[in-house]
Amino acid sequence: MPAKSKAQQRFMGAELARERAGKRTQTGMSEGQLRDFASTKLKGLPGHVKTMKTPAGKGAMRKLGR
Repeated sequence: MPAKSKAQQRFMGAELARERAGKRTQTGMSEGQLRDFASTKLKGLPGHVKTMKTPAGKGAMRKLGR
């Protein structure tokens, strides 16, 4: 699966390096999956992808006491 943004590609590259060093990764993905994301070509990718707002809205935050 290709990365959706340059930021995601860089993060997956760092995760791949951690995996190969034998350290614990934040994603829990296999080395093959990380390699697929990290090997995505950067040409044409946006720097960052905007995140979507949660559909629950402000009411959900009130229920959490925030």
